[in-house]
Amino acid sequence: MMRLTPISNLMARPSFLPPFMFGLLFATFGVILSAKYSSITVDQSALLALKSHITHDPHNFLATNWSTSTSVCSWIGVTCGSRHHRVTALNLSSMDLTGTISSQLGNLSFLASLDIHQNSFHGTLPIELTNLRRMKYLDFDNNSFSGELSSTLGNLSKLERLSLDWNQISGRIPNSLFKCKELKFLSLFNNSLEGSIPTEIGNLTLLETLDLGDNYFKGEIPLVIGNLTSLQFLYLSNNNLTGEIPLVIGNLTSLRELYLNNNKLTGEIPLVIGNLTSLQFLYLSNNNLTGEIPIVIGNLTSLQFLYLSHNKLTGEIPLVIGNLTSLRELYLAYNKLTGKIPSTIGNLTTLEVIDLAYNNLSGEIPLVIGNLASLQMLYLFNNRLTGEIPLVIGNLTSLQVLSLDSNKLTGRIPTPPPLLQFYAVSTNNLIGEIPSSICNLTSLGAMALHENNLEGTIPKCIGNLSSSLTAVFLGNNNFHGQIPENFAKGCMLRSLHINNNELGGSLPRSLGNCKALNLLDVGNNNLNDTFPSWLGNLDQLQVLILRSNRFYGQIESFDITVSLTKLRIIDLSHNNFSGYLPTLFFEHMHAIRDEYGKKVEPNYMREVKIMKDAHLFWVNYAYGLSVTAKGLEMKFESLLSIWMQIDLSSNQFRGEIPKILGELHLLIVLNLSHNCLVGPIPSSLGNLSELESLDLSSNKLEGRIPTELINLGFLEVLNLSQNNLKGPIPQGKQFDTFTNDSYMGNLDLYGLPLSKNCGTDEETPAIFDRDDDGDELNWKFSILMGYGCGLVLGMSMAYIVFTTGKPWWLIRIVERVRRRFAKR
Repeated sequence: MMRLTPISNLMARPSFLPPFMFGLLFATFGVILSAKYSSITVDQSALLALKSHITHDPHNFLATNWSTSTSVCSWIGVTCGSRHHRVTALNLSSMDLTGTISSQLGNLSFLASLDIHQNSFHGTLPIELTNLRRMKYLDFDNNSFSGELSSTLGNLSKLERLSLDWNQISGRIPNSLFKCKELKFLSLFNNSLEGSIPTEIGNLTLLETLDLGDNYFKGEIPLVIGNLTSLQFLYLSNNNLTGEIPLVIGNLTSLRELYLNNNKLTGEIPLVIGNLTSLQFLYLSNNNLTGEIPIVIGNLTSLQFLYLSHNKLTGEIPLVIGNLTSLRELYLAYNKLTGKIPSTIGNLTTLEVIDLAYNNLSGEIPLVIGNLASLQMLYLFNNRLTGEIPLVIGNLTSLQVLSLDSNKLTGRIPTPPPLLQFYAVSTNNLIGEIPSSICNLTSLGAMALHENNLEGTIPKCIGNLSSSLTAVFLGNNNFHGQIPENFAKGCMLRSLHINNNELGGSLPRSLGNCKALNLLDVGNNNLNDTFPSWLGNLDQLQVLILRSNRFYGQIESFDITVSLTKLRIIDLSHNNFSGYLPTLFFEHMHAIRDEYGKKVEPNYMREVKIMKDAHLFWVNYAYGLSVTAKGLEMKFESLLSIWMQIDLSSNQFRGEIPKILGELHLLIVLNLSHNCLVGPIPSSLGNLSELESLDLSSNKLEGRIPTELINLGFLEVLNLSQNNLKGPIPQGKQFDTFTNDSYMGNLDLYGLPLSKNCGTDEETPAIFDRDDDGDELNWKFSILMGYGCGLVLGMSMAYIVFTTGKPWWLIRIVERVRRRFAKR
C-alpha cells in the first residue's frame, strides 16, 4: 500500500538542508583559508628570521620594506607563486648585506630559487637548506661562507644550478652531491676545497658548466670526465692536478672553453684536442707540458684565445697557426720554442695580443706583422731575433705595447706607432739617435731604450711628455749633452734611469716638479754639480743613485720638513763630496730607521697598467738597477722594497761616524770606505740587526772594534782594513767566519783570524836569537812564500769569478733577505 507523505512534512525538509550544507561549505572554506594563511605565515616567519640575522643593511632594503604590515609577496626580492601564493623565489643579490643564514630558511617549502650572491654573508650553510626539495637554483657567489658542504646535498634532487664561487668552503666535495643528476651548472670556484676530484662526478651527465678552479684539488683528472658530453665550459685551473691530460677529453665535442692552466700537468698536448672544433678558449699555460705544439691545433678554427705559455714546449710554431683566423690572443711565452716566427701569422688579422717572449726564436721579425691592424700588444722579448725592426710596425695604429728587448736587433729605431703606451727595445744592438717622432707619442707611459749603442742627445720633448711618462730607461748608451731641463709641473715620472752615459752639466732643478718620483739613477756620467738638496721636496723618492760623477761640496742640512723620508737606497760613491757625514740627513731616513718597516708586507717597485679591453702590463720601475757591495756590482731585475743600502764610499768625507747611524735598524748594506773618517767605530752599529755587509775600510778610524758588532747575526761581509784600529778582534758568531782580509792594514789588531796573538793590550817585543844572515834568508823566503800563495789564491779566485759569473756570497745575501722578510 502506497504511503502518502503529508505536504507539511515535505515543506519542512528544505528548511534543514540549506543551513547544513552552508555550514559544511563554510567549515571547508575556513580550513582551506586557515591553511593558506598559516602557510604564508610560515614563510613570513622564515623571512623575518633571515632579516634578524642580517647585521648590516646599508641601503635599508630590508629594514624599510620587509614589514608585517604588507604582504610577504610584495617584499623586495620575494616572488610568490600565482596558485598557492607561497614564496617560490628569493633574490637578495648585490645588496651589500652582512650577516648569517637563518636555519628557518629551510621552512620555505615552495622555494625553488635562492640567489644571495655578491653580499657579505658568512658562517656555515645551515643543513636545513637541504629540506628544500623543490630547489632548482642556488647562487651563493661572492660571500664569505665557510665550513664544509653538507653530506645531505643529495636531497636536492631537482637542483639544476649550484654556485658557491668566491667563498671559503673547505673540506672535500661530498659524494652525495653527485646524486643531483639534474645539475647543469656546478661552480665551486675559488674556495679551499681539497682532495681529488671524485669519480662520481661522471654521474652528472647533464652538466654544461663545471668550475672547480682555484682550489686545492690534487691527483689526476678523472677519466669519467669523458662521460660529460654535454659540457660546454670546463674550468679546472689553479689547482695541484698532476698527470697527463686524459685522452677522453676528446669526447667533449661541445666544449667551448677549456681551462686547465696553473696546475702540474705533464706529458704532451694530446692529439684528440683537435676534435674540439667548437673550442673558443684554450688555457693550458703554467704547467709542465712537453713536446711540440700539435698540428691538429689548426683544426680549432673557432679558437679566440690560445694560452700555452709557461710550459716546456719545444719545436717550431706550426704553420697551421695561420688557420686560426678568429684568434684574438696568442700566448706562447716562456717555452723552448725554436725556429722562425711563421709568416702565416699574418693571416690572423683579428689578433689583439701576441706573446712569444722567453723562447729561442730566431730570424727576423716577419714583415707580415704589418697586416695585424687590430694588434694592441706585441711581446717578442728575450729571444734571438736578428735584423732590423720592421718599418711596418709604425703602421699598427692600435698598438699600445711593443716589447722587443733582449734580442739581437740592429739598425736604427723606426718611427713608433702613434698610440704606443709602452715602448721597450732595450738590450739590443741598435744605433743612431732617438727619433724625433717619439715626441708625438702623447700617450707614452714607459720607454726602455737602455743597453744599446744609441748616441746623440736626449730629446728635449722627454720633459714635455712627462705628464704621461712614468718610467724612462736610457742607461748604458752613449748619450751626451745635458739632461732635458723642461720637466713641467704635473710631471708623472716615477722612475728615471739615465746612468752610464756621457751626460754633463748639472742635475735639472725641474725634476723637482716630478712629485711622484720613486727612483733617480744618474750614476756613471760626467755631471758636475753640488748635492741636489732640492730633491728633499720629493717625498716619494726611495732610490737615489749619483755615483761616479763629479758632484762636490758638502751635503747641506735640509731646511725643509720632508727631506727624503722614504729614501732607502742612496749611493753617492765615487764623487768629490766633502765635509762631515750629514747627521740630519740620516735622521730623516725614516724608511730605514723606523721599526714599522718590518711590519709592512714586502713588495716590488712596479705597477700594473690597465689598458682598454682590460689588458694588463707591468712596469717594473727598478728594472736593471745595479748596486755595489764589496766592490762587486749586482743588477736587479726587480727590487724588493726591503732592500736598504747606504753607500757614501770614495769621497772626501771627514770627521767621525755619527752614532745615529745605529738607529737605521733596517739597513742591509753600509759602505763608508775610502774617505777620511776618524775616531772610533760607534758601538751603536751593533744595533743594525739586519746588516749583512759593512765596509769601513781605507779610513783613519782608531780604537777597538766594538764587541757589540757580535750582535750582527746576519753579517756576511766585513771590511775594516786599512785603518788604525787596535786591540783584540771580537770572537764568536759571524766574526768566526771572517778572514784576514777583513782586518789587513791595522797594525795594532790581534787575535784570530790574524796570526798575531797577544795576551794583553800591551805590545810584546819579538825576541830574535838568529844571526843576521838567517834573518835575511827567512825574510826573503817569507816574501817568496807570500807572493806564491797570493798568486795561487788570486788566480783561484779569478777562475771562480770568471767561470761562475756570480759572486755567490752576494747571491746568498739577497736570497736570505728575501726569505727572511717573506716569513714576517
